[in-house]
Amino acid sequence: MEYKLMASQLHLHPDRLFSSNPVERDIARTLYNDVKDLPIVSPHGHTDPAWFALNEPFANPTDLLIKPDHYVYRMLYSQGIRLDELGIWRKDGSCSDVDPREVWRTFAKYFYLFKGTPSSFWLNYVFVNTFGIEVKLDESTADHYYDIINNALKRPEFLPRALFEQYNIEVIATTECATDELSYHQQILDSGWKGKVISAFRPDAVIDPEHEKFATKLAKLSALTDLDCTDYDNYLAALRQRRAFFKTMGVTSTDHGHPTAATADLSHSEAKTLFAKVQSSHFTADEAELFRAHMLTVMAEMSIEDGLVMQIHPGAYRNHNKSVFEVYGRDKGADVPSPTEYIQALKPLLDKFGNNPNLNIILFTLDETVYSRELAPLAGHYPCLKLGPSWWFHDSPEGMIRFRRQTTETAGFYNTVGFNDDTRAFLSIPARHDLARRMDCVYLAELVARHYIDMDEAHGLAKDLAYNLAKRAYNL
Repeated sequence: MEYKLMASQLHLHPDRLFSSNPVERDIARTLYNDVKDLPIVSPHGHTDPAWFALNEPFANPTDLLIKPDHYVYRMLYSQGIRLDELGIWRKDGSCSDVDPREVWRTFAKYFYLFKGTPSSFWLNYVFVNTFGIEVKLDESTADHYYDIINNALKRPEFLPRALFEQYNIEVIATTECATDELSYHQQILDSGWKGKVISAFRPDAVIDPEHEKFATKLAKLSALTDLDCTDYDNYLAALRQRRAFFKTMGVTSTDHGHPTAATADLSHSEAKTLFAKVQSSHFTADEAELFRAHMLTVMAEMSIEDGLVMQIHPGAYRNHNKSVFEVYGRDKGADVPSPTEYIQALKPLLDKFGNNPNLNIILFTLDETVYSRELAPLAGHYPCLKLGPSWWFHDSPEGMIRFRRQTTETAGFYNTVGFNDDTRAFLSIPARHDLARRMDCVYLAELVARHYIDMDEAHGLAKDLAYNLAKRAYNL
């Protein structure tokens, strides 16, 4: 089908995001050319392993680029577009019967909303580099885009495994619940395909008494392990068993998305009593927080035993929009950052294990006020701590620069772990890594221009930040 296209040309400037200062721009260009083609290591994310196990064509542009990406539909929702209009899945497994082309047209009509956001950078990168589109997306080009992308998705070079290889991805880590049987990961392993897709052990649903599926997941944990997980000792044994199973599938990390960074070190008898309490319907919010805090310390102890790298992701006020949560469930764009304290919160865990050479913890935050005051000093001292990259709402050009400016002088570069894309949007992965590599080169160029580091040091740092640090931190 042919269209009369009135939109302006879509062009990705080769110097995008680099400084307007010619000295710094030239340095950043040189550094970026060193790292732009390095393999992608994606050690933490939420892509669907079924994509790589089944290797079936993506259904259509809407299912691929809109429905999995809460960055996209949260912006549309903010302008009054209902999630049902976008065909977003509800909690009960249903979704509204909407034409995916009409959803795409809505997206195109409102694409201007993303100006100045990292989403526009990621999406335009995908449109140009994956699909070869040469005009900007707007209401007049919606069908042009839809047809180009939809036709491409029918071709073998756009199957999930082919894109994985085209994107030069060395490894992707997905994230699964402690009770997941990892059947898709097993299918990938059995297929003989060379692509490396591993999981991460995410036990939140069996550790957080306030999780809406806590009781259901405990029952499943019991069934999977043949242990009665209403008993605290059996519960711990079951968690160890599941961690061991995840390890056999190539997993190298755990992931903990707690509301706060609180840790605690209860005695065995105190923990046993509290565990019985939180299984009842008569526990308080403080008791739930204490149990989560204790279990972070327990998880650290298990990481010392089995070598899994521990990621702690606190500070998200999850499901802030009650009505959206009640209808659509978790992870629907209604999470917001909240203030997070680390110094006192982590002290019980660090008092017990902070000097243990066998413990590796990666700390993330959504509270940028703690970068220089708390996180950088902690990571600059405790051998077990590293800082995860600017994450989620701060996975952006300015967010990345703020992170480097506020942490480097105290923690250095080598107490950070490079970049991870933390995304459900598969096609945006190379765009996100490209953005991160550009911004690290921008920061390094500033340091070189100010004679803070020399060019040889910057070349080595650029490669470490783009590739080596993530591999080392996650034991990949």
